[in-house]
Amino acid sequence: MSYEHDRRNTYGENQKSSRKNIPHSKQISHQDERRSVRQALIPAQGAVVDEVADEAQSQALRKGWMKKLEAFRKSPDRPLGEVIERRLRRRTSKKE
Repeated sequence: MSYEHDRRNTYGENQKSSRKNIPHSKQISHQDERRSVRQALIPAQGAVVDEVADEAQSQALRKGWMKKLEAFRKSPDRPLGEVIERRLRRRTSKKE
């Protein structure tokens, strides 16, 4: 039962670098989303016509949504049972 619920990172990076790079990648994607929304709202600064403000708001929402769809997503870790099976198969194939 533990082999099904315990997980292992098989991405191929050092454990420390994964712990640092995953939050860093999420931070960069969130910054990119905020930047694109801010740039879409630049034309609506100050006193502007309602149509321009509405268009800027809809464009900001659209760009924010697109950036959110493209944002960083961590790939799920593998169950411990799969990791052990793979290691055993690799180990037996090296002996032959």
